[in-house]
Amino acid sequence: MLLRPEQRTKLDETDDTLFYSFPRFVTHVDEGFIDRLTQLYRERLKPNTSIFDMMSSHVSHLPEEIDFAHVEGHGMNQEELSRNPRLNHYFVQDLNQNPKLPLKDREFDAVLNCVSVQYLQYPDALFSEIHRILKPGGITIISFSNRMFFQKAIAAWRDGTESSRVELVKRYFQSVSGFSPPEVIARPSSSPSFLQMLGVGGGDPFYAVIAQRLS
Repeated sequence: MLLRPEQRTKLDETDDTLFYSFPRFVTHVDEGFIDRLTQLYRERLKPNTSIFDMMSSHVSHLPEEIDFAHVEGHGMNQEELSRNPRLNHYFVQDLNQNPKLPLKDREFDAVLNCVSVQYLQYPDALFSEIHRILKPGGITIISFSNRMFFQKAIAAWRDGTESSRVELVKRYFQSVSGFSPPEVIARPSSSPSFLQMLGVGGGDPFYAVIAQRLS
């Protein structure tokens, strides 16, 4: 079993739809994190390909100079998604209530998830869906830091360390047959954790776990 029932729980078990109903036009990580992420996208994503930005918002952090054939967005707030200039189309769906994506098999060259994986209560089901919608050879980039809505993060994430969270995302990929061995990019913060939580010190840590669909 990937996660035990108690590891999927949240401190705030109220409806996520209500929690995310108010738009938040902010970025939840610092500029250093965003710059690293955009550079990673620049290195790994190809022009004229189809991208799925899962659990997105008003910004996707995609390189401005790269044109994509199609960027599909998903999130929990329609107003945020409507302000995102990179999205060609989007839909709103609570993935904890329904992890089945309304997307075709082998439709996308890349699936992206930025600082949101910590909220997934059924990552096993969703990573299976990610594999389904990826084209063979398609890439998935899961990026995260130490920032979160603490009350909405699952216990397995909330109670873990930065290194255990990296291992957790690797296990998400490994739970689905047909992904390549996960690659990890890690830029931990040099500041003590209590200073990081206060937003003081050497900037937000940057982590990305990357895998491809093999077949």
